[in-house]
Amino acid sequence: MSALTGHVSDYLAMRRALGYKLERAGQLLPQLVSYLEARGAPTITAELAIAWARLPGHATPNHWAQRLAVARGFAGYLKTIDPATEVPPAGVFPARRHRPAPYLWSEEEVCCLLREAGTLRPRLRAATHQALFGLLAATGMRIGEAIALGRDDVDLHAGVITIRHAKFDRERLVPLHLTVTGALARVSCAQQRGARR
Repeated sequence: MSALTGHVSDYLAMRRALGYKLERAGQLLPQLVSYLEARGAPTITAELAIAWARLPGHATPNHWAQRLAVARGFAGYLKTIDPATEVPPAGVFPARRHRPAPYLWSEEEVCCLLREAGTLRPRLRAATHQALFGLLAATGMRIGEAIALGRDDVDLHAGVITIRHAKFDRERLVPLHLTVTGALARVSCAQQRGARR
């Protein structure tokens, strides 16, 4: 194993221990090391990192910018170990990330959705969908977080939900308004009655 390969392993292990998944970096950094070694470079130079990031040549500048961002992160780490390392500059490629603007539901729209969900059959399905949509609207939770909740994650007495695997695999607490805890308590009762039938 080369020194650069060892540094990549150490870098990924350290960042993952901090909670980052780094799946893309885990794929790209070995490619960067192979590129550098094929050119006889003992460390990262800005010129070589930019040339590597520009691969493949037919890709978009946004793709190149993402590759360079991975190289920059590793180069910043490597510079603390090897002062000869050059950290490539940011903004080399004109990348634009276009995120669609989120749609904010009005109170009237949320009420309409909850009413319509209440018409579903059987009644347990209606109660479940009303609880899910109401919880999303009242707390701002992500849909995946809400669906992954277990009974032990919801404490109606304390008025708090524990999300075990939030963004970056962190745990977070979501406080609940009294109206939400009341609605969830009613759904829980309905589920228990449905289970007994």
